[in-house]
Amino acid sequence: MKRKLWKDFSARQRGAVRVLAVVEVVLAFAAWIDLWRRPRELVAGRKAWWAAVIAINLVGPIAYFGFGRTAIDPPARSD
Repeated sequence: MKRKLWKDFSARQRGAVRVLAVVEVVLAFAAWIDLWRRPRELVAGRKAWWAAVIAINLVGPIAYFGFGRTAIDPPARSD
C-alpha cells in the first residue's frame, strides 16, 4: 500500500485533519492546565504519570478527564 502524502488528500480530508489536530491540542492543553491547578488529593494517581498520559494523542486527555480526576465533594450544608 502506497503511503499518502499531504498533497494526495482532498481539501475536505485536509480540513478534517486540521480540525482534529486543533481539537487534540486544545484538549491536551486544557488537561495539562487542569492537572497543574488541581490539588494532588483530587487526582487519581500520580500527577507525573497523568502528565505523560495526556501527551498520548487524543486518547490521553480524554482518559484524564474521564478517569484521572476524582470528584470534588460539595460543601456540607448547614441548615
